[in-house]
Amino acid sequence: MYRVIDDHSLSETDIGEDVARALYRDMVRARRFDERAISLQRRGWMSGYPPFVGQEASQVGAAHALAEEDWLVPTYRQNAAQIARGVPMRDLLGFRRGHPEYASDHDVPILPQAVPIGSQLPHAAGLGMAIGYRGDDAAVLCCFGDGATSEGDFHEALNFAGVFETPTVFFCENNGWAISMPRERQTASESIAIKADAYGITGTQVDGNDPLAVYAVVRKALSKAREGEPVLVESLTYRRGAHTTSDDPSRYRDEEDLPEWRTADPIERYETYLLEGDLIDGELIERIESEVETELTEAVERAESGSEARPEAVFDSVYDGLTPELEEQRAWIAGFVERGFEPES
Repeated sequence: MYRVIDDHSLSETDIGEDVARALYRDMVRARRFDERAISLQRRGWMSGYPPFVGQEASQVGAAHALAEEDWLVPTYRQNAAQIARGVPMRDLLGFRRGHPEYASDHDVPILPQAVPIGSQLPHAAGLGMAIGYRGDDAAVLCCFGDGATSEGDFHEALNFAGVFETPTVFFCENNGWAISMPRERQTASESIAIKADAYGITGTQVDGNDPLAVYAVVRKALSKAREGEPVLVESLTYRRGAHTTSDDPSRYRDEEDLPEWRTADPIERYETYLLEGDLIDGELIERIESEVETELTEAVERAESGSEARPEAVFDSVYDGLTPELEEQRAWIAGFVERGFEPES
């Protein structure tokens, strides 16, 4: 397993100081976003929210490794990666609030975040195949949790990627738990990364709470993928909070069996590393915190100013043109809302 923190100084890597500081800034941005989103959900601002606290290093490190033309395929928990990739916070909050215009007008090469477990993996393999057919110089980073490796979609996607040599990096954030199911109850394999062998592709592990290590490993994996060599990266991280705001992890989880580097706060760990290396100082930390607070305030205000969420809007982003059956269903739901959720007389 590769790591930089605890093993190397920044000067021993090929990662520049500006990148190291940018990783820290986006980790702080992601953490403050997560805290604000949980607070908003608790007061009824949105119906539910999947926290990612503890996974900032994994997501931000991976997102920064992407080239401008590369595609990100996120899950519902990939808010940190989307923020680091350039998706505005207002869009992520608007999506959670149910605004029809949540997609916004940003031009970030990214697919909509996937809520069904594992369904985005075949999409990522197909996207990689399309890139190959078109001869584009791009790669795909497909994110998913360890729970998705128990789905058939995982095996089908990796099999297609291996056979057709798609420019795809499968990025598994192994946070230890698929809701309440620990990894050892999902598979008898020594690791998730070793599963790559079955599909003739490369598998590797990285310290997912080390943003420098994740950045280096994913950057290398994306480079290999562009040459037609798919890669499976297992990022060993830890979900410090609940699976969603409807979950109580204290009922099923015990941290005693995991090492401290995996359960410790990744931001505190990285901040200490940067301070000891004279790469950041207190003044920069305060400035980042102030800038993030302003950004979040503006994002919430923008999301709150959006159009009223409409149940029938769920049909608007599925097809370019609705089928007659879907048009009928959409009209029925709209009428149901207009009647105050009362059945037809």
